[in-house]
Amino acid sequence: MIPENSIMSVNISYTASIVAIVVVFAKLYQKSSLASGKNSIPLPPGPPARWFWSNALPTVNIAHALTDLVREYGPIVSLRQGNQVIVVIGSVEAATDIMEKEGGSLVDRPGSIAVGEMLSKGMRILMARSGDRFRRLRKAVHTHLQSKVAETYQDMQRENAMIFVLDMLNDPKNPQKHAQRFAASVILRVTYGKSVPTANTDPEVVRIHRVMKHFQVVMRPGAYLVDRVPLLRYWPGYGKQLAKWHHEELELYKHQLQRDQNTAGPSFTKTLLEHANEYQLSTDEMAYLAGSLFGAGSDTASHATDLPPRRYLFVVQTAVAMTVAIMAAACYPAAQAKVHEELNMVIGSDRAPTFEDSNSLPQLHAFLLESLRWRPVIRIGFPHRATKDIFWQGYCIPEGAIVYGCQWAISRDPIAFPDPETFDPQRWIDSEGRLKDSVKFITYGFGRRVCPGLHLANHSLYISLALLLWSFRIVQRPDAPINTHAFLDAVIAHAMPFEIDVIPRIEVAKLKELMTDDV
Repeated sequence: MIPENSIMSVNISYTASIVAIVVVFAKLYQKSSLASGKNSIPLPPGPPARWFWSNALPTVNIAHALTDLVREYGPIVSLRQGNQVIVVIGSVEAATDIMEKEGGSLVDRPGSIAVGEMLSKGMRILMARSGDRFRRLRKAVHTHLQSKVAETYQDMQRENAMIFVLDMLNDPKNPQKHAQRFAASVILRVTYGKSVPTANTDPEVVRIHRVMKHFQVVMRPGAYLVDRVPLLRYWPGYGKQLAKWHHEELELYKHQLQRDQNTAGPSFTKTLLEHANEYQLSTDEMAYLAGSLFGAGSDTASHATDLPPRRYLFVVQTAVAMTVAIMAAACYPAAQAKVHEELNMVIGSDRAPTFEDSNSLPQLHAFLLESLRWRPVIRIGFPHRATKDIFWQGYCIPEGAIVYGCQWAISRDPIAFPDPETFDPQRWIDSEGRLKDSVKFITYGFGRRVCPGLHLANHSLYISLALLLWSFRIVQRPDAPINTHAFLDAVIAHAMPFEIDVIPRIEVAKLKELMTDDV
């Protein structure tokens, strides 16, 4: 029989150990809260920990939940997941000071085993960590998509935008499908030197959409335990599915790259191959870079019920942005009428808009900017990793912190955008009728991680919206009112399907003639 005093001694020792562990965790929590950086500068405020120091990102309606936290705690908010500090940026001023001016300290991405290493083998530029490979990938893509080079695609973009207008004329009930075709055709021409008649039936587009669906699945937070338990990657058989998907997408991307070596027209892949030695990229890296460009530039989302409910693609997508602008035009006829008035004055009815008209159409640009602010395409931004302590207004974002620029919260900043829930393109126009230089909204990301295709995307959005609103008055269907809040709860906020009517602003035969003259 064990003596009673021995049992008591064991219990006391056990209790003491538990207390000691709790004290250690409490002190670690206190240390991370109050001495996050040099000189004991505190972390930004945030919600209290639920257990030791864990108050991770919300998992449902995340953009709205983070915006609520910004309203409660201020323009920068800190959260914790284990010992990982997460900082959310939620105002224009903070985003400019931290994400832009300190962009060199936020160029890195957090490590991602499932999607970054096992699926992509570190070759997907979106997930690439800062370092030599990222610099090589970034140099190659920026060289081909910089402002002057992007201008060379304007004729092709206008041709595809005219086809978009004809699609809308023939079938106004499916604006999202037509926007997808337009975006896919443009990015296929840029990437591979070819275009397709429809974004949904071309076999190559279908294959690319399938591998991008795999990417979306793997990107879903919590989808793979290996991101929390890294040793699982070495468990026999654990990564079999990821390995299969990697080989499938690499085979597709390499096939496209090799097939396009002999294409006659200019393309991103042709440039890569011709300057392979200069860019110092392997064949696999070039294949992934081109494949990722297509997947990012087209709208790969589907509303089929067999796909996961959360979708994660890491670039502003032309099709999604165009869909939002169409929704805004239908829901805000007075704002649309201001653009029509401008188009009547600048363009008239005898010719269609061109890129040369861009500087004379501030109301059109203001409408587009307000659409992107009203319903941001990317709502919570993509994660950055701080490579050194960043100080802002008495707070410290510590080295190693994950930093999000929450674009939904930024778009609701009442200081930069008074009455933010109101759709008001005039907030972008000064007293002389010109676009304001002082008001900015960061649509394409932040710092050195800004979307490299921003110039190409801006050109596509301008010419497609100019031609669309010049051609039509867009209206809601009386029998199908649009729910402006019906968007997927995801980083890339795709609108749920909706229907519209289009009323031609000029005689239909003349419209068809003008839209086919240059196609």
